[in-house]
Amino acid sequence: MSNKNIEDCVRESLQSYFSDLGGETPDGMYDMLVRLVEKPLLEVVMTHADNNQSRAAEWLGLNRNTLRKKLVDHKLL
Repeated sequence: MSNKNIEDCVRESLQSYFSDLGGETPDGMYDMLVRLVEKPLLEVVMTHADNNQSRAAEWLGLNRNTLRKKLVDHKLL
């Protein structure tokens, strides 16, 4: 899947989100979206990295300690 397809999926999901709100004002969208995208991102990358945190951190462009904290935050460790 190309980046464009990922962008399209996110865009469509956000359009649906606003539609589902029915005119209500959203709250905390940034944190909600980061939380919802970050967990599956970490799950998939860790799987493809054979749970090697150093390799996964390198692929993600993160410090290994930062990755470890995120994994703990998302209850993936």
